[in-house]
Amino acid sequence: MRMLLIHAKYFMFKTITKAIDAAEEISDNLAQGEFNNVLVVFTTVELDDEKNPEFVVARAVEEIVDVYSKVKADGIVIYPYAHLSPSLASPSKAVEILTNIYNTLKQKDFKVYRAPFGWYKEFVLHCYGHPLSELSRHVSVSESKPKRVIEKRYYILTPEGKIYDPSSYVFKEGEEDFKILVDKEVFGVELPGGQGRIGVYLKKFGFEWEEMSDKGHMRYQPHATVMLESVSAYSWIVASSLDIPVFRIKGTNMFSLRAEPVKQHAELFGERMYEIPIDNEIFILRFAACYQQFSILKDWTLSYKDLPLGIFEIADSYRYEQRGELILGFRLRRFHMPDLHILTKDIEEAKRIVYMVRDKIFEEARKLGRDYLAIYNVTEDFLQTNFDYIVDLVKKEGKPVLLVVYPANVYYWVINVEYIIIDELKRPREIATWQIDVGNAKRFGIYYVDEKGIKHPPVIIHTALIGSIERYLYMVFDTIAQNEARGIPPTLPTWLSPIQVRIIPVKQEHLDYAYKIAKEFMKYGIRVDIDDREESLGKKIRDAGIEWIPYIVVIGDREVNTNTLNVRIRKSGIQKVMRLEELLDILRKDLEGYPLISSALPLTLSKRPVLYYLRPLKEEGAET
Repeated sequence: MRMLLIHAKYFMFKTITKAIDAAEEISDNLAQGEFNNVLVVFTTVELDDEKNPEFVVARAVEEIVDVYSKVKADGIVIYPYAHLSPSLASPSKAVEILTNIYNTLKQKDFKVYRAPFGWYKEFVLHCYGHPLSELSRHVSVSESKPKRVIEKRYYILTPEGKIYDPSSYVFKEGEEDFKILVDKEVFGVELPGGQGRIGVYLKKFGFEWEEMSDKGHMRYQPHATVMLESVSAYSWIVASSLDIPVFRIKGTNMFSLRAEPVKQHAELFGERMYEIPIDNEIFILRFAACYQQFSILKDWTLSYKDLPLGIFEIADSYRYEQRGELILGFRLRRFHMPDLHILTKDIEEAKRIVYMVRDKIFEEARKLGRDYLAIYNVTEDFLQTNFDYIVDLVKKEGKPVLLVVYPANVYYWVINVEYIIIDELKRPREIATWQIDVGNAKRFGIYYVDEKGIKHPPVIIHTALIGSIERYLYMVFDTIAQNEARGIPPTLPTWLSPIQVRIIPVKQEHLDYAYKIAKEFMKYGIRVDIDDREESLGKKIRDAGIEWIPYIVVIGDREVNTNTLNVRIRKSGIQKVMRLEELLDILRKDLEGYPLISSALPLTLSKRPVLYYLRPLKEEGAET
């Protein structure tokens, strides 16, 4: 809110005609006024004021009273004035805030008057001209947002159900990674910077910052696009494999803070929200898929017979991370979150479903050869009433977890579990998560009807079974980096490889056979290309190695004459002559359970420009 405060010897106004359709209706006592020795408060209500109107009213009244007492006026005139700011609140909110300022001053026994909102008015003003007769004030809602300090306590909880103070816990052999996690989370041990090999790998395959956007926004070259789409499609396969019905939806990423449930939910994330003012309204870019999924669910007619059920969306999500904390592929301001929300009848059903969710999370990590550490964030009341349940979950982890205890009713969840890997540079990295939400169903108006016809808000499980799409890929590349450090050549899973089969004809006369073979692969949804360039065989094979292509098929006279393939298998390092059907069988086994995503490039390499983003690893001497 912006105010221009004029101590006037004389002030008169008279309404002429409506300035906007939403002008407030006026009575005779508002239509005009004439005053002597008054403080005229020309007031612009701004869009930001809608976030916390109670605070704005209280602070505005403080400022007005302070100036009023100093100039010793006989009265106060609240005068709407839209010309002090380009960012205006909606008419309805502006009237509400101005009226509340007027009423608050009146309740404090001040002689207060107000001019009508939304009208053209003529006015006459005679300013006294003393040093305090012309003052401006700015009330900002940012003043109302002191950083919340939440008291939380840290413990280490073992599978045996024993609780330890982290400062006295004796780490056992094999718990080195867990100690790294505890040191960082509990004791604030600084982590090393940089991205190691992961950053090189990401750039190599075309995961890059977009310099023409806001910081923290990525772009995806063709190889990166295929990998992003593959993981996105796979995240749906994972979600729909749970033993419950799951519904996939799509929606918008922008929601209005005038929607009260959105406003309440957004307040939990504070400065981490992207805010966009449009047409005298404030919108936020969603933090995850919650808003869209909850908006849809509130319109569904749900019975207890329908639960549990899941709703899923790959949501482009936005978090206003600090610039110094941005990490390519991991900590972003815009990313893709495969969000699954599971509606359950009550907390007991949610607790049962969590076992299934937790097992699926670990199953997906182990497919990549990884295991998770865990942080269990729980509220004090949930810990006291569900201690045995929490211990049983930790038993399934098979190792200690970091237990963080929060006061009750601070957030909408009662338990929130984060699954962590320790990356190649020995830094904890959160990947997957789940939480039990007991607050948002009622907030957003989501209900189901029980067998007696009584409405109840469901308990909602939030989960990202594989983490965000980008973080899942970060884990894939981190696994490759750690394997490479142990002497294992970097290799992508076949389903994630941008090109799964590269066909290399030795001579131009072998091209027809290469096209024939390529068409067979394409029938089965396999990403295949042909290196038809005028280059040596050795260079073509090396270039295929730079792209980590899992299967390289070399076609020469012998292969054409015998209808066979000379296949180099990257993972095993084996070179073998085989029939087409034999290689197809190997590929089918590799791809079983995974999505088939088409290539993002022309079939032949001669039709492509030099893909500069495939150079960095080669230049660093690690092309194979």
